[in-house]
Amino acid sequence: MGDDGGWWRRVWSRLRGPVDASGKRLRRPFVRRYGRYASLQFTRRQTQSRMLAEDPDRLLIDYTRTMLAALLWAPAQARIGMIGLGGGSQAKFIHRYLPAARLEVVENNPWVIGLRGEFGVPPDDARLQVMLGDGAEFVAARPGRYDVLLVDGYDETGIPPMLATDAFYAACRRALAPGGALSVNLFCADADRHLARLRAAFGADRVLQVEETRMRNRVAFAWTGARPPADAAKRLLAALPAAAAPQLAPALERVARALAASDGR
Repeated sequence: MGDDGGWWRRVWSRLRGPVDASGKRLRRPFVRRYGRYASLQFTRRQTQSRMLAEDPDRLLIDYTRTMLAALLWAPAQARIGMIGLGGGSQAKFIHRYLPAARLEVVENNPWVIGLRGEFGVPPDDARLQVMLGDGAEFVAARPGRYDVLLVDGYDETGIPPMLATDAFYAACRRALAPGGALSVNLFCADADRHLARLRAAFGADRVLQVEETRMRNRVAFAWTGARPPADAAKRLLAALPAAAAPQLAPALERVARALAASDGR
């Protein structure tokens, strides 16, 4: 006799669709096009990512530029890990403008990955890999691997619970190479709880939060070694191509000022 129970489980799995690590059913995103823009959305009222059609590698949303200030801690040939692909804004920027960097992205929603072509995310190559998987498992399996870790994992309800635990942030710290840095997008009502967990994992003197002036996001930075030198923003901007430096300059300088203001507190 066949395994009827296994057959029904497979049928039910196909009917239910993909689920996250907690068993929650994942929502299928869609692309909304309006004028010169395209956005990735789970609901009509909530935009996950936005792209300018004639300049698809431009960072349009403020917090995406602020998060990349984690590059202030990074060497030129940085290995970068990213949780959450979305519309690929940061992945495209890094792939185009940081040719010495190596980027590994994990995304738990196969439907999001399936839309990468709609947003001009380049195919995988020697410098870019996009993987289907759970973000918490991804960092836990890669100790000491990344110079920079970018955490921007969201679903239609916000930050998934598995990306908000003490164990997750401790694994993020272990995933960083010596001197590495983490940046986290905190668009949530319990941002202070995330910050407390980051301080527990990294130490209170190695965590900084920066609020977005035009958005409700906060970006949290945490690092394993020393703070970047005072001229780190100037040196990084000088190394970027002319099309990239103006996009990052205000965010890099703002984060550098916040670091200087918090030094010694």
